[in-house]
Amino acid sequence: MNIHSLVQLLVVIEECTKPENVVEELRRAVHSYGFEYYGLLRHLKQNQDPWGLVLAGHWPEKWPQTYVAKKYVLIDPTVRYLALAQRPFRWKESLAAYRRDPHQRRMEQMMADAHAHGLRDGYIFPIHGKSGVLGNLSIGGGPVELSPVEMSLFETVARKAFWRLLDLKGEAKALESASLLNIPLTRRELEILHYLADGLTSMEISKVLSISNHTVDWYMNGLQDKLKAKNRQQAVALAFRHGLVT
Repeated sequence: MNIHSLVQLLVVIEECTKPENVVEELRRAVHSYGFEYYGLLRHLKQNQDPWGLVLAGHWPEKWPQTYVAKKYVLIDPTVRYLALAQRPFRWKESLAAYRRDPHQRRMEQMMADAHAHGLRDGYIFPIHGKSGVLGNLSIGGGPVELSPVEMSLFETVARKAFWRLLDLKGEAKALESASLLNIPLTRRELEILHYLADGLTSMEISKVLSISNHTVDWYMNGLQDKLKAKNRQQAVALAFRHGLVT
């Protein structure tokens, strides 16, 4: 598939009338570029099961089970880097960003394990909304070099497929409302809010994010002010009501 075909794909996806048609067109595009595996999914938090968030995808046999069994989601550098990235990136870029991280050896082990399963190289294309990262497209397998133009087009395809699938499933409006909500939370505040909504304590959040307990409390005070909440429990309740967390 060449660049012109990727542009045509944007039109084809928009004209799809069934979710399975969108998935098939995306699969063909990914495979045509030489990538064996892919996943289009809602934004993953570090304490979630990623496979429950997949809208479309195909991964190596036994890799999902290995990923969950070894709790790689807690240290996955691509997941952590995704929360900060403003642009598409290569998997290995995320590992390089955490060279001095306390979990560096576990990250390297995860990448080596992925390589052994056939995930030797790949790219991630973030899908952003006004409230932060909403999802991403991850593609990989053997090494494939994408030009800057191809990277940009794949990012557009990812966004188009993501929203078209949600639209056909009747879930787009709810997510759009959440992403358009005019509450100016930072990425770190949203991250902490999601962990709080999942029942984590300040101490647990501080360990996951490698920041101090005091810093977590400082962010929480800011969140309560912005949400006009009296306490943490009300902040979480308001976040659910406004669609900031689901």
